[in-house]
Amino acid sequence: MPRLTADLVLGLAALALALAALLFWVPADTGSGIVERIRGQYRIGDAMGPAVAFGILILAGIVLAIEAWLKPASGPGPSGLGSAQLGFLLLLFVIFMISLLAMRWTGPALASLLTEGGYRSLRASLPWKYLGYVTGGTILVGSLIALAERRISVRAFVIGFFAALLLAMFYDLPFRDFLLPPNGDL
Repeated sequence: MPRLTADLVLGLAALALALAALLFWVPADTGSGIVERIRGQYRIGDAMGPAVAFGILILAGIVLAIEAWLKPASGPGPSGLGSAQLGFLLLLFVIFMISLLAMRWTGPALASLLTEGGYRSLRASLPWKYLGYVTGGTILVGSLIALAERRISVRAFVIGFFAALLLAMFYDLPFRDFLLPPNGDL
């Protein structure tokens, strides 16, 4: 029988939490389904974003658990959480915070500098509806690629830009009245 490793525990925990959230929390907390049809027109439902996110987390948990289960046991496992691991976690936290702040404030900051009316009236029009999402996504993906490669490169941020733009278009284009995050809250 394979050893109980941190990867196996993490994979099973991610799987259990994501399943619980998808089956209990999302239906209880959202007002509509994943996609709803109103007067012959399909609209994205309140549950779409969380359902996709938890679905990806379920897949990641399954892959991690299977990989840990099939991995042969070799010697003593890794030791506890050291300063290098804590530094890495802190760096990840900083990357995520900067990305979320850029996502939240890029549109409103540029609108206050470049327009008279403010951001709220512009948030559903091009290019305003993509500004924050694509900027924050570019920073997030580019920074994570740079962290994995252990060097900052233009290539990483170009990949981040196109990944964020394609994801934004994937969510936005099929639906007429969809507001990308965080535009629905502004």
